[in-house]
This record gives sequence, structure tokens and C-alpha cells, in this order.
Amino acid sequence: MKVGRILLVLPGLAALAYGIVLFLDYAVPAWPDSFTTVLWIGGGPIVNDAVFAPVAAVVGLLLARILPKPWRTPVQVGAMLTAVLVFVAFPLLWRTYGVPSKPGLHDGNAWLGLTWTLVVVWTAVAGAVIVRVVRVRWRARRKVRPDAGR
Repeated sequence: MKVGRILLVLPGLAALAYGIVLFLDYAVPAWPDSFTTVLWIGGGPIVNDAVFAPVAAVVGLLLARILPKPWRTPVQVGAMLTAVLVFVAFPLLWRTYGVPSKPGLHDGNAWLGLTWTLVVVWTAVAGAVIVRVVRVRWRARRKVRPDAGR
């Protein structure tokens, strides 16, 4: 088992070393300007681990305690997808040109796109909740009915 783990770790370390070399190639010649890149690379994971992950965990625990059992999983998935979508859309929502320009990226309305995406997500959540509630009620009704054929 140790040989397998070592064989899995080696490509990862090689990719990490290559990424460091590429970053140093970029950052060293343009040091004063590349400082914001260092903040972006370090700040994203720190903000995620310090803000988004704890909030998502607390919301998930609260939902698990508050919601009835058939509702839990779909609503928790919807809440997690909402958090991820807002996290990904945040640079465009915060500033119109908050990320490097890509063809077609800034042509649309970021707020409208996020809103429609969340409408689709929560519509799917509502559909899943309805299916689960109907299934639970159908199973409960089936258990209560006496068998007519016996």
C-alpha cells in the first residue's frame, strides 16, 4: 500500500514544483506588480476557509436539525450550490470588470445570470422535495392498507 501511495504522491509533487517554477517565472521579473497576484493566490483559500466554509457548515447543520427528513438532502444540496455559485460569481458581482476580460464574459448581466441559475437550482430542489415527500407518503399509505387479496 505504501508503494501505491508514493506512486500517487510523486506526480502531485512534480505538478506542484512545476507550478511553483511557472509562478516564479512570472512573479520575479514583475515583482511590484505581481504582489496582487500573491495576495489573490493566498487570499482566496484563506477567505474560503475562514468565511465561506464555516458559514456553509453552520447552515448545513442548522438545516439538518430544522428540516423534516425528506427535505434535508435536497435543501442542503441547493444551499451548497447557492454558496458555490455566489462564490464563483463574486468577482463579477463586486466589480463589473473584476476579472481579466475574456470574450463574451462581460457581455451579459452577471446579476441576471446568477439569479436565473439560482432559480433553476431551487426549482430542481423544489421538484426533488416534492418527489421525496410523495414517495414517503405513498410508502406510508401502502404499509397502512390491509391486503385485500389475503
